[in-house]
Amino acid sequence: METKRLILMPPSLDRAAMMLEAIIESQEELGVFLPWVPYALTEEASIENTKQAIANFEAFEGELRYSLIEKESGRFIGAIGLLVRDKAVPYFEIGYWLRTSAYGCGYMTEAVDCLAEYAFQELRANRIEITAAEQNYPSRAVAERCGFEFECLKKNERRLPSGELGHTVVYSKTTA
Repeated sequence: METKRLILMPPSLDRAAMMLEAIIESQEELGVFLPWVPYALTEEASIENTKQAIANFEAFEGELRYSLIEKESGRFIGAIGLLVRDKAVPYFEIGYWLRTSAYGCGYMTEAVDCLAEYAFQELRANRIEITAAEQNYPSRAVAERCGFEFECLKKNERRLPSGELGHTVVYSKTTA
């Protein structure tokens, strides 16, 4: 899949080192909201994570993760995933992260728009959600820019990496 400035590529061991570099660069910012960050900071972890992502992709289960590659430079700038929530509906959730040096350029808005269109058109999704920690304003802004509707606030629904109890916001797009 492609956007104006990005290529969304299925997981590949060839990009594991680039993904690790982006996570290490951005660990301070990502680690505020994403509990997996401390466990993803070694080459071994990156390879294992990528192998699991490939298996999920091939089996069409769990998270279908795509690498975000900047067309102009070939640089790995982040990842976006389509989480399979219920194949019978079909219903998916989009999750994403961006390396710090790529913040503020509109890349994630392009990627979310592209993946949502793919889910609705090709996978016949009836519902797509984006969830985020209540205080994760950059992720919330992406959901809003992409036309996802604020649906609810789930109180005391998550434990942040800091150990603090937090709320989750739910945004959705549906076919009806």
